[in-house]
Amino acid sequence: MQYELIRSKRKTVSLEVRRDGSVIVRAPLRMSKKEIEKFVSSHEKWLENAVRRQSERRSREVERTPEEIKKAKQELKTVLLPLIDKYSALMGVKPEGVTITSAKTRFGSCSGKNRLSFTYRLVDCPGEAVEYVVVHELAHIKHKNHGRDFYALIESVLPDYREREKMLR
Repeated sequence: MQYELIRSKRKTVSLEVRRDGSVIVRAPLRMSKKEIEKFVSSHEKWLENAVRRQSERRSREVERTPEEIKKAKQELKTVLLPLIDKYSALMGVKPEGVTITSAKTRFGSCSGKNRLSFTYRLVDCPGEAVEYVVVHELAHIKHKNHGRDFYALIESVLPDYREREKMLR
């Protein structure tokens, strides 16, 4: 298996499969090449699966024209804004603003200043999954992490959030 090796002042070795299917191995400065090769070969099955999943993910991606992206953003906004109003009232939070982006690696985010961002790609997801992303990002207004209290808040609003989360995978 081919990979890019990045050495740094770290204590552990890690594997990363990028969106394009390339593999990166991060290793401590003093780890021998032989140890790195052994680590990579011991994770060969995992790597093959991860590379395959990235390839499948890329093949499912829909290429859109700028006009189609603009239309998708407008369409999503009409879906998101009522959901944000509904769930922010239910959860007792208030976002400082909402932006629809072209992000490829995440469905949503919440800034430190409580601004929510969502990718237009949510337009391709089931409504239940979109609701989950909205509730997830709103929960970050109260809890800036993914701790127990964060998920307890989500579960209090969407008891079936785990099933909804699976729809995004």
